[in-house]
Amino acid sequence: MSILDNLKVQKLFYWILLFVVLLSSLVTLFPFLWMIATSLRTDVEIFRDPMSWIPKSLYLKNYEQVWMTIPFGQYFLNTTKLTLIITSLQVLICSMAAYAFAKLKVPFKNVIFMLFLTNIMVPWHSIMVPQFSIISKLGLYNTHSGYILIQIFSAFGIFLLRQFFMTLPDELNDAARIDGCNEWKIYWKIIMPLSRAALSTLIIFTFTFMWNDYLAPLIYFHDDSLKTIQIGLKLFQTEHTMDYGLLMAGTVCATIPMIIIFLIGEQYFTKGIATTGMKN
Repeated sequence: MSILDNLKVQKLFYWILLFVVLLSSLVTLFPFLWMIATSLRTDVEIFRDPMSWIPKSLYLKNYEQVWMTIPFGQYFLNTTKLTLIITSLQVLICSMAAYAFAKLKVPFKNVIFMLFLTNIMVPWHSIMVPQFSIISKLGLYNTHSGYILIQIFSAFGIFLLRQFFMTLPDELNDAARIDGCNEWKIYWKIIMPLSRAALSTLIIFTFTFMWNDYLAPLIYFHDDSLKTIQIGLKLFQTEHTMDYGLLMAGTVCATIPMIIIFLIGEQYFTKGIATTGMKN
């Protein structure tokens, strides 16, 4: 096969791959685009033609009523508060534990690390009842503190950061120790600044998971003043009916913060996915 034929085959393969990627993107974006279109329509229009993409007129009152029908603002603030606090604590605690597993000489650290990994293998539903029992006995049921307490640890976060920290050369730590730095200074001033990619990945994963968490807040929160946005969206569904316009408008509002977080950390996120776990 000549060079020209090879170029033609490569070009054909490129266009086929581009078509597959575009088609996959459209399939992925379809629910999101339908959600936006539905949020801009009245219930009459929605039931008349559910799959219509272009509303006859933009019905913006859904976005106004979603904040008035239920205490959506309170739910939004609660979710923001819990997500930011838990994400910050997980990044701090997981990074310190990962640094110890990756760089410090700790007795039986590999055995301890394997025990941490078993936390990933065990479904949360299997420990849900004993965990709830402990929180209740501590008097933290129906409090934000109890919910935060069960979420500040993440075996996945420790694993993710440990794998990244192991790619950083040990010579950096040795040089810092010679200059008189203790382990805390090495961790905070050397390791953390060099780990923006892995940290951004963990932040995006944790933020997304905590923002979308439904089951744990449903179990731990009883008062309306403590509930999160995912529980609030459920209130648009009654026993016999569902207000799809308000539900989709609320879902769009609930999705915006996640999109913003991803756009802010997208560069580091993709870099972290590509490099985490690789050894220099």
